[in-house]
Formats: sequence, structure tokens, C-alpha cells
Amino acid sequence: MERMMTGDGRVRTFAECRNRRNRRTLLRVSVVLGVLLAAILALLFCLGRFAGRGPFAPGVAQAKYSSSSWSLIVVNRWNRIPDDYPAPKLTRLSNGESVDSRIYPDLQRMFDDMRAAGLHPEVTSAYRTEAVQRQLLDEKIFLYQNEGASKEEARRQASQWVAEPGTSEHELGLAVDIIDTNNWNLDESQESMPTQQWLMANSWRYGFILRYPNGTTDITGIIYEPWHYRYVGCQVAKEIYERGITLEEYLGRTAH
Repeated sequence: MERMMTGDGRVRTFAECRNRRNRRTLLRVSVVLGVLLAAILALLFCLGRFAGRGPFAPGVAQAKYSSSSWSLIVVNRWNRIPDDYPAPKLTRLSNGESVDSRIYPDLQRMFDDMRAAGLHPEVTSAYRTEAVQRQLLDEKIFLYQNEGASKEEARRQASQWVAEPGTSEHELGLAVDIIDTNNWNLDESQESMPTQQWLMANSWRYGFILRYPNGTTDITGIIYEPWHYRYVGCQVAKEIYERGITLEEYLGRTAH
């Protein structure tokens, strides 16, 4: 059996030396893996803390999502888009906006019928990336700060108009902002326009609902928006319309 002399005068076999080297190698690998794991956890923490995504995202729970009921996902200030929500396959509209391809046929059918009725609808906003949503919120916060609001108050007021990134239905591709081209203002004046009057009475026939009705801010988290329509499917839209309720109420998601 081959042996070798150690520095302390003891004699070890080569097998013992090999085992010793293996233990040292295993220790080094364990240290490296530990450092990598710590770095990954730190990255996830930062992602949650500053971007509001991942397992360490503060405050906002992930929305419940099932591929079998994709059109009923509830995203609002209390329920953010799940981390595993699949990126939507988009269909581009003639004006450059895009929507989830699954809602396009009903959206097109609705617009065809509106135009046949002599109306002049236009989609001013549809699918947005998280980056675009963040930019819109930052711009709104800037406007309120310019009016003298503190940073915290500016954000509070802005978030009633523009959803926090990760909590906007526009990021799902299931929502569209529709205006009458005779009035391009996104305010309550839209309510009296012929296009909005038609939509409020008929959008359910195509699977769309007025997502943020007047007087429901405590439930939806968003102020009255007579231009914001959300696809939920024809059967659900019919029931929501007939009962005069919100999507949160239909699904029993009113507790915050």
C-alpha cells in the first residue's frame, strides 16, 4: 500500500489523502453554492422590494389565475398580476394598439356594429407593458407634485387614476379604453357621448363590461371611468350587466 509522510510526521495512505482532498473540494463547492444562493435570494428580495414582483413583493397579493377561466382574473390594487401569468399573444389593431388575441374577434364585432350604427369609437389604449404603466404613473405623480402635493400624497392621488405597475388590467391585454372621436377627453364628459351611451347599453352582448362604474371606487380601487371596458366573456358580462354589479362583486372578491 502506497503511503506518504505528512508535515506533522504522520504517515497517511494515498486513499486517506484523496478523501481529504475530496472533503476540501466538497467544502469549497458548498461555500460557492451558498454564496450563489444568497445572491439569488438577495436579487429576489430587491425585485420584490423595488419592482413589486416575485415572492418578496411587499403588500400586494398575487391574483388568482386559472387558464380555464382566463377572462375572469381580477387584477386591482389589492391583487397584482401573478408572477407566472403567461405573456399574452397579441393582435395589433389598425391604430397600432394591441389586445389579447382571444378577445379580438368580439372586440372587432362590437366595433363593426357601432360603426354600422353611425357611431365613431376609437381605442385610445389597450395592452401596456409594465414599463409603460410605470411611466404613466410617474407622469401623473409628477403632475400632482407640480400642483404642490407631497410625494406621498401625489402618489395616492395618482394611483386613483393610474394603477400601480403590475396591478393594471391593461397589462393583461383584456382591457380597452374606448372614446368617442368627437370628444378625446378621458373624463366624465365621455359618459354623455353617443358611443359611451351605446357601449353602456350593449357592450355586454360582446363580452365586455364597464369595469369601473360610478360609485364603486371602494370596491374596484379606481375612480369612475366611463371609457374603460374589460372583457369577461358574454355569459358573465350579461349577468354583471343585469345585476348592475362589478367583477369583484360577481366573483365575491370585495374584501380587501
